[in-house]
Amino acid sequence: MRRSAFKMKLKAGFEQEYKKRHDAIWPGLSAELTKAGVYDYSIYLDEETLTLFAFQKLTNDNTADELPRSAIVRKWWDYMKDIMEYDENDEPIAIELKEVFHMD
Repeated sequence: MRRSAFKMKLKAGFEQEYKKRHDAIWPGLSAELTKAGVYDYSIYLDEETLTLFAFQKLTNDNTADELPRSAIVRKWWDYMKDIMEYDENDEPIAIELKEVFHMD
């Protein structure tokens, strides 16, 4: 198992819409993440900076690096593009965070 954390940025005024969309996450997307070895996945919002903090665990044999090529992931990203910061490749800007402390 590997822990992974990253941050993304929400556009101003879309806090409730972001939550609403994730409350109704597509079952096929959840299944795709699970199939890729992603589990125990949470996203938190810093309401002052609109920074999204994501934390997930990955199985040792995960294929999470292949998720950007998944049709349903691309479709979700297209769906979320209007409320988040994206790069020139039409992908959410996700900055990996370095783990500096962990306690079980």
